[in-house]
Amino acid sequence: MSIAAVLFDLDDTLFAHREAVDDAVVATLAAMERRDDPPPVAEEQARWRELEEHHYNRYLARELDYQGQRRARVRSFLAPYGTELDDAAAAAWFEQWVRRYRAAFRLHPDALPCLDALEQRIPGVRFGVITNGDLAFQTAKLEALGIQERFEHVVTSGELGFAKPDPRIFAEAARRFTVRLDACAYVGDRIRTDAVGAATAGMTGIWLDRGAVDVDPADLAEARRLGLPVISGLGDLPGLLLDRTEAA
Repeated sequence: MSIAAVLFDLDDTLFAHREAVDDAVVATLAAMERRDDPPPVAEEQARWRELEEHHYNRYLARELDYQGQRRARVRSFLAPYGTELDDAAAAAWFEQWVRRYRAAFRLHPDALPCLDALEQRIPGVRFGVITNGDLAFQTAKLEALGIQERFEHVVTSGELGFAKPDPRIFAEAARRFTVRLDACAYVGDRIRTDAVGAATAGMTGIWLDRGAVDVDPADLAEARRLGLPVISGLGDLPGLLLDRTEAA
């Protein structure tokens, strides 16, 4: 079946999340009262990303609610500085962080050219987003980036109560587009969460390997077993999907 809908992950696929986080950490450290022997900035950027991954996964597993994972992230980050915050103060600290993060929002340079090329080369193609996140927060990103109108549907784990790679989130996206799963292509930067998850659900799963994420060898082996296509940038996506559409 030819591709009728192309769906994207958001963070680190269309949106340069990692870069925005690193910029926000720099701004945060500059505003903090720091230790006499502060660790290197790069070390703190890596530590924030690890804490983000850890506590957000706890939220996805329903160990914490959405605000709870934010507070936990703040407390873990500040612990080496000897700073302890109650719930209200931790929430306020995170809001300051969000303002710095928002100030660094930007698209990956290949995002808009990819969308334009897909529209030109696959007439009638429709776009959507599937993201593990809070609907309001992820939609606000799309609005701030000026691309919300490019996407017909935005499907989030926050609204559904289950997250990628659960096949139900991909099935829900296809349902909203009123197309079959095998008429959808899905591209994301996480090999299991995105590419393997989409393929297992019945979509064409495509791994966007920007080279920024460590890959579990077992996940890589699974992707190879499934024959999943791999691209190094979104510029490769239109040609890949056009070939598949013409073949179909």
